[in-house]
Amino acid sequence: MNRVLAWATARRAAGAAGWRGTDALFRGAVGGLGLVGAGVVLHRVDLVLLGAPLLLGTVLALAAPVGAVPVVRAERLPSTVEAGDRGRLAVRVEAGPGVEFMAVRLPVPGAQGIGPVHLVPGAARELRASLRWNAWGEGLDLRPDHLAAGRDALVISGPVVGHEARRTVLPPVEPLRPGPLPPRAAGLVGAHRSPRPGDGTELRAIRPFQPGDRVRRVDWRVSLRAGAAAGELLAPGTLHVRERHAEADADLLLVIDSRVDVSANLSDWSTATARAVRTRGSLDATVRATASLAAAYLRQGDRVGLVDLGRPQLGIGAGVGHRQLARVRHQLVACSRSAGWAPQPVLLPRQVPAGAVVVLLSPFLDDAVADTTIRTARRGHAVVAVDMLPTPLVPDPEAEWGAVVAQVITAEHRARTAALRSNGVLVVTGVDGVAAVLRRVRGRR
Repeated sequence: MNRVLAWATARRAAGAAGWRGTDALFRGAVGGLGLVGAGVVLHRVDLVLLGAPLLLGTVLALAAPVGAVPVVRAERLPSTVEAGDRGRLAVRVEAGPGVEFMAVRLPVPGAQGIGPVHLVPGAARELRASLRWNAWGEGLDLRPDHLAAGRDALVISGPVVGHEARRTVLPPVEPLRPGPLPPRAAGLVGAHRSPRPGDGTELRAIRPFQPGDRVRRVDWRVSLRAGAAAGELLAPGTLHVRERHAEADADLLLVIDSRVDVSANLSDWSTATARAVRTRGSLDATVRATASLAAAYLRQGDRVGLVDLGRPQLGIGAGVGHRQLARVRHQLVACSRSAGWAPQPVLLPRQVPAGAVVVLLSPFLDDAVADTTIRTARRGHAVVAVDMLPTPLVPDPEAEWGAVVAQVITAEHRARTAALRSNGVLVVTGVDGVAAVLRRVRGRR
């Protein structure tokens, strides 16, 4: 009697803790009891033999009541990772007695989303999984949903939705050789030589001493030789000073077009994607190229800023150093998350620093972005347009006029790039040609 009371108390506690019976419990109890009762009433031994094992198995499975509801915890991982990084995840399971197996959702390396469900024994206390973040962006990569089951799965707890772990995967930075930028005329210090005299480190000329020159600029070796030639040391006109070039900052403004995101297949242009950015699409290539350009020129010591034509409020001002590169990469993820069509691209004059070089990356699929680029060049800025349209375009095989549509789009795109060149905009395909173009701009200036 005491054992029966203890069992009943344990069953009530399990029910209050969140355990509930399944259809298997109902079928085992009702079916087994019904067959045994029918066999006794009808004097059918075969029915008793069929129902007794079913009823006995159900009773034996319930004889060991389950304890508290299992708890599944995943260890904390960094909130920001690099594209291509790997990680090891440990999921700890706290399950009481009576749990036979558990179903836990675990991620798989390189998979999109939160991963499939894995069936593990109830005695497992720690589960490990490998992670690899291949695609850049922000999203959900871990949610340890779980379901616990008792013996023979007659009682279960869950499913329980786990805590979502979101992570920001920064765009990758590919090695890129930067080109020289023209120094900003208003700069006083920086990483580039200015044609003006100043307090830099590079020698400009050696000239006679003039009123106002500092004594620390005197070149004593040249001055002594000049005095010896004149026959009198430190005579008037024998002092010479070193004149150096001023060092000036150079600004690079990276402008991205997040209004459109297209792939090489024209059949995909009208379809939505599960991710915010198409894999190998124009926006994906734009973000990767922008991150590489920012890293290359910031490593060179230049000032780099970012502007989004579709969302101008997401732009960041020019800055230097590793912190600025991190800001640019995080902001690229934010721009891609908010990407979408905007009828009018925005690039205001106040967004472009004086003397800055503007590198605008866009597939140039509408006249509005071409007009914006031309207006920026007419304000006196050096503008480099990077064509990010995937080539060659693949017509839609199911459309009757697929080939004609591809020809029209290509012809319009060619006309826009020709208009850009005729208005003084330097047009290149891909970021590899940016350095050579900037060398020509520096030479002209």
